Amino acid sequence: MKSFSQRMQHLGTENAFSVIAKAKKFEREELEPQGKKLVMLQIGEPAFDAPEHVKEAMIEAVRNNETHYTPSPGIMPLREAVAAETSKFSCEKYEAEDVVIMPGAKPVMFHMLNALIDAGDEVIIPNPGFPIYESMVNYLGGKPVPLPLLEERDFNFSLEDLANLITDKTKLIIINSPQNPTGGVLTRETLEGMAELAKKHDLWVLSDEIYNKIIYEGEHVSITSFEGMPERTVILNGASKAYAMTGVRLGWAVTKNAKMAEYLEQLIINDVSCTATVVQHAGIAALKGPQEPVEQMREVYRARRDLLVSLVNEIPGMSCRTPGGAFYLFVNVQPILKKHGWTASEFADKVMREAHVLILPGTAFGAHGEGYIRFSYVASEDNIREGLRRLKEYVKTI
Repeated sequence: MKSFSQRMQHLGTENAFSVIAKAKKFEREELEPQGKKLVMLQIGEPAFDAPEHVKEAMIEAVRNNETHYTPSPGIMPLREAVAAETSKFSCEKYEAEDVVIMPGAKPVMFHMLNALIDAGDEVIIPNPGFPIYESMVNYLGGKPVPLPLLEERDFNFSLEDLANLITDKTKLIIINSPQNPTGGVLTRETLEGMAELAKKHDLWVLSDEIYNKIIYEGEHVSITSFEGMPERTVILNGASKAYAMTGVRLGWAVTKNAKMAEYLEQLIINDVSCTATVVQHAGIAALKGPQEPVEQMREVYRARRDLLVSLVNEIPGMSCRTPGGAFYLFVNVQPILKKHGWTASEFADKVMREAHVLILPGTAFGAHGEGYIRFSYVASEDNIREGLRRLKEYVKTI
């Protein structure tokens, strides 16, 4: 048989899914015969169901035979709703024509990068960060350039570090706020400084704002709130996190750059033709319907965050800051790793096998995640308490 394409050798994966597969196998083969189970504190999926009015909108769309093709960039009522919502955080008013609807948020990354990146182009990527950024840049022949997110800065980056990474080959900066995996929120000052650098060096920005409704103090700040940024920025957002619609697959790209919007539409036509019609009607209901479910979820996450932070900081050798957004806790375990000569990955594996708690090593999100582990606090309070009880007892024994 003929060989596979060389570019497939450069395509990575989302390590969280690999860890889950390994954990499920361990639980099934080792724990279940003993009547035991893992406590899952790693998953990045909202622990809620989609709001009732959103589910009803999907059902009603099926009843109304909304099962046919739509225009590739999406139906106008949804594009209008996305434009109105996104305009709240921008220095310019977005119109429906600035919005391209996609089946999930990941396609926004893939299609924007396809529209921009040629072999050898450099892309500055937050590290630790969502692993698909780097995977897609590598796949397209670009060069990922890691931008360290620093714990001592509450996981903001140094503008001096950013400036030093920019070369004549730099084409794009990717940012994510609130962040996965750290829960950090980029400050207005950080974003403003980055905007000035992007304009000075004529760079594009991909702003991943998928967690923008899960902020615990203050309000979301988008880099498009600064003059000159809407036309050089693509905002990535969607319904998965805020509305607990991960399996529905609905995302959108928003940009004031008409040529970029045109290329994104062209790529959608070549890829999936359009996003599922019933899903788009669910999106309208999510954005234009009652927002109380979003607020209720956020308050539950706030309580779980505070509980997890307090329990983690009671464990010798572990420490963390209180994250400002998303639903992740990035925990410093460097004293434990140094004591035993372990990597973060080895420690996470031992915690799974010996304490029966599933967490993720920081290195699942890049080299600058070494020395850290990531928790997700979407689990129930009972599971959080049980998981941290097990972890505390385990640390005492090593």
